[in-house]
Amino acid sequence: MSYRAPFVVPAIKKHTATVIMAHGLGDSGAGWVGLAQNWRRRSKFEEVSFIFPNAPMIPITVNMGMTMPGWYDIAHLGQDMDFEEAQRKQDEPGILKSRDYINGLIKEEIDKGIAPSRIIIGGFSQGGAISLFTGITSPHKLGGIFGLSSYLLLATKLKEFSPPGGELPNAKTPFFLAHGYEDPVVKYEFGDMTQKHLKGMGFDVEFHSYRCVQDSGSGVFVANV
Repeated sequence: MSYRAPFVVPAIKKHTATVIMAHGLGDSGAGWVGLAQNWRRRSKFEEVSFIFPNAPMIPITVNMGMTMPGWYDIAHLGQDMDFEEAQRKQDEPGILKSRDYINGLIKEEIDKGIAPSRIIIGGFSQGGAISLFTGITSPHKLGGIFGLSSYLLLATKLKEFSPPGGELPNAKTPFFLAHGYEDPVVKYEFGDMTQKHLKGMGFDVEFHSYRCVQDSGSGVFVANV
């Protein structure tokens, strides 16, 4: 797996915070740069640097094995199975590699002097899923974690991949989740089960439901910030 350099929209004022946002399957970081540009036009978050990482080109099983940008392989579409079955069919090695990559981006920001509490990570669909997993298992207490039309990864192994000692640094970190009732790719059930599972583990989760997948994407995220 090789990761292309991320797209970066630097802070306009003194850089004191960072947002890392991961795209969905088949997309690229460039597809979400407009989100930061929208805030720039409105003179919002001028102290924030926005990082839009690029997933590696990998064979995707549901794409007949052809390569496309993906944070991990997907063997079956979620619409074809329930939440528990989907958990059993996840690409653990690929998930862990991309988790380590996102953690590396976080570490780079910390090394620049940005406090972990001033770093927010999140993403859309598959990118949201890898961001949630990274945040849940991160050794750093982050400022916030969000997932748009996303879902939980390796739900039964979260504590196994968490920092030694069993503590979850982001148990009290705000989580923002948004999901469309009629999402044609990631079933609403997956988003609902994700928020219930996280709340059951003691995480601070705010869950928003919307009529359609577009409402749970960038537009509503901008409106809720």
